Amino acid sequence: MKKVLLEMEDQKNSYEQKAKESLQKVLEEKMNAEQQLQSTQRSLALAEQKCEQWRSQYEALKEDWRTLGTQHRELESQLHVLQSKLQGADSRDLQMNQALRFLENEHQELQAKIECLQGDRDLCSLDTQDLQDQLKRSEAEKLTLVTRVQQLQSLLQNQSLQLQEQEKLLTKKGQQIYYHKF
Repeated sequence: MKKVLLEMEDQKNSYEQKAKESLQKVLEEKMNAEQQLQSTQRSLALAEQKCEQWRSQYEALKEDWRTLGTQHRELESQLHVLQSKLQGADSRDLQMNQALRFLENEHQELQAKIECLQGDRDLCSLDTQDLQDQLKRSEAEKLTLVTRVQQLQSLLQNQSLQLQEQEKLLTKKGQQIYYHKF
């Protein structure tokens, strides 16, 4: 009888050791999953912050683009006024020819400003497109990170359930061994 009890005690100790090792492994996996979840959540927060920064920069550039468009239209309007003044001045005398040269210089300056503004507008257009592309990429990264967080939360929940089931089995086996002794 003692021999049987000793064998049962050995079996119980062996089973408890295996259960402890299994429980320890599950706990380590749970801790790793929690760390990975926290890391992913931090990455998600950074991606959301970056996305918001790109969005605000995009809005600022869009406003600059509107302002440049207004300035461009005003300058074009001024250019048209100067061109009509220039056409009317052709029939005048030498004094008007001097005024004509003055207007031509002013026209060249305005044309240079228009070309400069058109160049700025083209650059802003490229920058705006780049920002839109970056915003799309940031939003795609955000979606990927949200999906990953959900997967990790699901994994963590499954592991918690497995851990609870193993604890129940361990308790049940411990009670069965205890009753078999007596």
